[in-house]
Amino acid sequence: MYRFMYPSKIQSVFSTIRCGSLLNGINISRNGFNPRFYSLTDSPTRKPLFDKILIANRGEIACRVMRTAKKLGIKAVAVYSEADKHSLHVKMADESHLIGPAPSSESYLNIDKIISVAKNSGAQAIHPGYGFLSENANFAERLAKEGIIFIGPPASAMISMGSKSESKDIMINANVPVVPGYHGTNQDPQFLKTKALEIGYPVLIKAIKGGGGKGMRIVSDPSEFDIQLESSKREAIKSFGDDQVLIEKYLLTPRHIEVQVFADTLGNVVYLFERDCSVQRRHQKILEEAPAPGITREIRQELGEKAVAAARAVNYVGAGTVEFIMDNNDKRFYFMEMNTRLQVEHPVTEMVTSTDLVHWQIEVASGNPLPVRQEDLNLDGHAFEARIYAENPSNNFLPDIGPLLHIRTPQLSQNVRLETGVEQGDEISVYYDPMIAKLVTKGRDRTEALRILRKALDEYEIVGLNTNIEFLKNVISHPAFIQGEVETGFIDKYKEELFVTKLENPQAIIQAALSLILSEHKTSPQDNLRDPWASNPYFRLNTTHIRTLLFHDQNDNDINVEVEFLPENLYNVTVNRSADGNGAIRFENVSCKWDAVQKLIVADIGDRRYKSHVILEKNERVILFDQDNKVVLNIPEPTYLRAGISDTAHSVKTPMPCKISQVLVQPGQTVEKGTPLVILEAMKMEHIIKSPYTGTIEKLFYNVGDLVEENKTLVAFVEDDKS
Repeated sequence: MYRFMYPSKIQSVFSTIRCGSLLNGINISRNGFNPRFYSLTDSPTRKPLFDKILIANRGEIACRVMRTAKKLGIKAVAVYSEADKHSLHVKMADESHLIGPAPSSESYLNIDKIISVAKNSGAQAIHPGYGFLSENANFAERLAKEGIIFIGPPASAMISMGSKSESKDIMINANVPVVPGYHGTNQDPQFLKTKALEIGYPVLIKAIKGGGGKGMRIVSDPSEFDIQLESSKREAIKSFGDDQVLIEKYLLTPRHIEVQVFADTLGNVVYLFERDCSVQRRHQKILEEAPAPGITREIRQELGEKAVAAARAVNYVGAGTVEFIMDNNDKRFYFMEMNTRLQVEHPVTEMVTSTDLVHWQIEVASGNPLPVRQEDLNLDGHAFEARIYAENPSNNFLPDIGPLLHIRTPQLSQNVRLETGVEQGDEISVYYDPMIAKLVTKGRDRTEALRILRKALDEYEIVGLNTNIEFLKNVISHPAFIQGEVETGFIDKYKEELFVTKLENPQAIIQAALSLILSEHKTSPQDNLRDPWASNPYFRLNTTHIRTLLFHDQNDNDINVEVEFLPENLYNVTVNRSADGNGAIRFENVSCKWDAVQKLIVADIGDRRYKSHVILEKNERVILFDQDNKVVLNIPEPTYLRAGISDTAHSVKTPMPCKISQVLVQPGQTVEKGTPLVILEAMKMEHIIKSPYTGTIEKLFYNVGDLVEENKTLVAFVEDDKS
């Protein structure tokens, strides 16, 4: 049990209980989370909690808030867009309300609609989650006028910290160090370009509002400044309604370290230590941990005290995160911004402090004091959070969309926690963030927590779209990461090692081939030798009881598998890879069993037994999950279906499903290699498509505002012979 040590006049107010099982089908065994659950006694000084709250969000954070609300006996109201009609957060809620079409501007950002639902449902308070309206001061002010409690900071704090320019001035006055740069109001492009030159390249263009990497651009050369500034401003206006930016010096070996702070309405402020969020792609975090590796006790205390000073400077209330950038060479740190909301990565802090920060938010919003003082907080162990995204790391981490055809999650426990808002059968759409889940692990120390995370990622299976799971496994297995040598440039620094192509081992190919054969038969294959398998053109039937299967690996190399049927369900299997150059490899007397329900194959190959899950995706791919790796084998389209189809020469295609944000060229225009052609928008982020050739634009296939599928031709042109 946790003993609270508060001043004597209110110490008697507190008591503790362990949190029980959660309700509505989502319980501790579901996400592996069992914090110390703080509860207040029926003291005259204690204010009652809300009877009903509305969660103005979607996905995993909406589910996360609902779990705590249900623990506390509070009814949860969900809002949803037309695209989220069947979502998990809708199923979990006590009541749900449709608020508009799929675009967030017409649903989750519709303040009038959300307030109307809150009133009609009788919700006394609104929890905004993160993103959407969570840092919208106008929303908080509207709720105050309507008599609805905002479970978050006061609007004044959001206004002050929501502007990266104003917040820098406040921090300077509060004696908190800031990064050198220009944080003024002059937004003239030429003036900003001059300031960037004075600061010295590389510089960082950053939208003064918002977060999540949106409106943020690194500029290494003055020639890139103008187009990157325009792109940053466009993205900022779409995401935050404000296109103002600031310019800062970009540190070459930075670490991203942030401090969790919490404040109540009585003037109490504490910090719950720091998190390291340095491993990022596209300025967005994919791995977080607490505490930060390699941080001394003295630096940890200084970070915490500066974070508390930042919160006090704006009279902060509730959960907040003060973000610092630290030079990895001299360990000096600088204030970057304050996120005036609950962070995506708050679970790692909860794991090492045994707290439930959503519960704290609700207590503070109800007018109750914090349950602990600073001296009562201690670090217990180490925790990691891995963000599972629908994206293709090998294609510059571009987001992916599609159905979640198969999901198998790790075994959950007190040391393995999963936060998600999707289920098998759901679909990741182009309209919202592509995060699928957050996998959180804890150990007695960093080494143990990392080992548990590695095992949990090995157990995580997703089929239907691209994910970053295999890439995350590469990152956490890298020697530098294991040693805690992290920085924001980690992925670029070790790119060649992290993106190494793994050659599928022949044992995995054999399992994939046999499971595919066995899944096509209700009984043993020997009972169906006369079946022409007409519906499966990738099989060839021979009179010698041999079947030949053709696969393509991820580099489009041919893999031929010849399966010879023997008595007693034994097989001789020959694997011939065009990429090997070593000829065919033959395995004799292979035996296997196929469990169609579990999608599990157990095969004896040589002197080893293999157990793997195998999923057939849309008759197009075979996906095998063994103990360590995910193996993907493509089933090539029959030749007769490809007849008459050819790729457009000298063209640029969409790298992912997207919306056309801007077209920068026109037919007849001559462009140099590297010239920006089109700007795409996907998952609320902009992507600049540049010309791979020097040539003349021949045709544009889409206009601004068009929704375009992946691998569709955007621009066709005549290539310059000299190029």
